Amino acid sequence: MSTPRASHKTGFEIVLPATSANLGPAFDTAAMAVRLHLRVRAWPAKKFSITASGCDANACGRTSDNLLLDTYREVLQAAGRGPVSLAINIENQIPLGKGLGSSAAARLAGIALAVHFGKLRWPDERILAEAAEREQHGDNVAACWLGGVALIHNGGVCSGGARSTGAKKNAPSAFSLQLRAKWPLLLVVPEEPLSTEEARAVLPSQYSRCDAVANVQSAMWLAAALAEGRPELLQHALQDRIHEPYRGSLCPLLAPLRSLAGQKGILGAVLSGAGPSVLVVLDPRISLAGTKRRIADFLRGRRLKAELLLTAIESRGASQRRKVLARN
Repeated sequence: MSTPRASHKTGFEIVLPATSANLGPAFDTAAMAVRLHLRVRAWPAKKFSITASGCDANACGRTSDNLLLDTYREVLQAAGRGPVSLAINIENQIPLGKGLGSSAAARLAGIALAVHFGKLRWPDERILAEAAEREQHGDNVAACWLGGVALIHNGGVCSGGARSTGAKKNAPSAFSLQLRAKWPLLLVVPEEPLSTEEARAVLPSQYSRCDAVANVQSAMWLAAALAEGRPELLQHALQDRIHEPYRGSLCPLLAPLRSLAGQKGILGAVLSGAGPSVLVVLDPRISLAGTKRRIADFLRGRRLKAELLLTAIESRGASQRRKVLARN
């Protein structure tokens, strides 16, 4: 898909979904777009300003130390373009720092604004490459941009390494899986955030062959379960030995919610991204409100505080939800 035609006389809008990466065993290889969104509108202005509403509005509305705005400026500076001052309006549903791809969405939004107002004429592949290099996690970026469940391949390069400087940007190979799975989802979001750096620090540098093979097997079953819509495969498909066993101490919601897998209305539970949120896969044949209520009661009985958000897989990515706006 080509990018919208740029003009300094027009505004620009993009809507970006939240994402849940790893999905159990698919560590650094898959992510799912979910129906929580970051909506960004921007118009040329005499000076930079941001109005923000929704989740974490105070952080989203800052004009300093703002990932979206910093990315916009950096991309244009690297391209040798002076940044156009913008009046930006943000409506945000994605909790920050909770394992739901908030940084991937912010970076992609900043890049998309730079492409439009800087007249960069970048194709989607270039936008993905820029975002993946900056984010160092191509799975969230791909799912946010493409929608659905995105699978990526980094060509053998491990995610999370240091950024290269001056190197040619190569996007991870990525595509959105054709899905028959239509399962409802419940995001269980704790009060405190968790940085990706802290969550990665607890992971070992090496794994046994047994653990590696087990994860490959589970990931293959996960792809089959999603592509064919077969919930009975999730019992094995959501098992992980690469990251969840080591992050459990940082994510106190994980173990209790995993213990509910197989009970009425609950197909399985996995850590969302690096945590601390947990993604619970629900059975659509059972009342969603009833299942949500039972999970809330379960957590309350264990004095675990969390926000429960009913959602679903978002089929449309940000690349399909950007448009030029008439001057306001």
